[in-house]
Amino acid sequence: MKYTTLILNDLFVNIRLSSFEKENAGEYHAVIECNDTLLKAEKQYDNIETALKHLAEKILPCKATLVLKRWFVSDAFNHKAFLKNEKEKNVAVSIVQQPPLSGSKTVLWAYFVENTQVSNNGENAVVMQRSAYRHLFDMQLYSHNNDEFAQTEEIFNNYTNKLKQQGCTLGDNAIRTWIFVQGVDTRYAGMVEARKLHFYEQGLTERTHYIASTGIEGKYIHPEITVLMDAYAVAGIGDEQITYLKGSSHLNPTHEYGVTFERATAVDYGDRRHIFVSGTASIDNSGNILHPLDIGRQTERTLENINVLLREGGATMTDIAQMIVYLRDTADYSAVLLCLDEKYPDIPRIIVWAPVCRPGWLIEIECIAVKEMENQRYATF
Repeated sequence: MKYTTLILNDLFVNIRLSSFEKENAGEYHAVIECNDTLLKAEKQYDNIETALKHLAEKILPCKATLVLKRWFVSDAFNHKAFLKNEKEKNVAVSIVQQPPLSGSKTVLWAYFVENTQVSNNGENAVVMQRSAYRHLFDMQLYSHNNDEFAQTEEIFNNYTNKLKQQGCTLGDNAIRTWIFVQGVDTRYAGMVEARKLHFYEQGLTERTHYIASTGIEGKYIHPEITVLMDAYAVAGIGDEQITYLKGSSHLNPTHEYGVTFERATAVDYGDRRHIFVSGTASIDNSGNILHPLDIGRQTERTLENINVLLREGGATMTDIAQMIVYLRDTADYSAVLLCLDEKYPDIPRIIVWAPVCRPGWLIEIECIAVKEMENQRYATF
């Protein structure tokens, strides 16, 4: 993975960029943030949008297309007026209130792919057509039902039906979900139960497989929404191209403590492997929380667990394209930043306030890795 840091002084913007460069088939993840936290919110959004345009037009290859944007924001309800491109036609857009701990009003994660056709597939949803595959990005799935159980139930029912319209199923094609729960300490259990029941109905059990996921604190622009989901699926993929990574030396199966997600999922193409590491915390292979109340040692163990999962997938930490770090206690930001700056200074990352589903976990980290591979049995990405 190639890493670049760009500083646009005229915009007070930093861009951390990862590049997986392949002839006419590159992938790029960018984390874009204002470095002047005194700028008003509207100005920060405007400057980031201008920086994104500069990146697309001046830095990336001319054939790189913007596919996905996720805004991490400090105040979703009041910032929605500044999100002028919230409903961009051929870009999957996600907005979640998880305040950046750098002090910025917002940070943007943007994903670009070369030589692809992107078409609209509904509000905040796109289909990216490349080679033999259709990549389905469905963002901001939510329900107006009364509680977190009913909202989750409707979200998954609607998503499964939408996959069916694309000739896909939840079990065969869904690769990754991100589930944001407002008030995770008290509402997580209802989401978990509804997801478990839906998975069972779809034939997803501990004997088959689940889906890589992060279940974390997060709010939407509409305060009444308590559960929000982003999802990614691939049409045209075969079962043999998907591997579920366990990290059994360091992590236990999630069903042992009542939840239903995979630790990580690897997807093989003819020319590369994508690895989606779920939200990972300081845990051992019996499901115990390690190093209670010690943010430094929890951070070390979390990174060790991620390294184990990546290694099982034939990758290393140097293959990480982007990383999202969730902290329960805002006061831990400086310690975690120092650790990451020492160990992995170049990886594009976002550090936000977002309590994890178990209060004893002080930190959770997720990431996406891309590893060059050659497998003539499969079509290239």
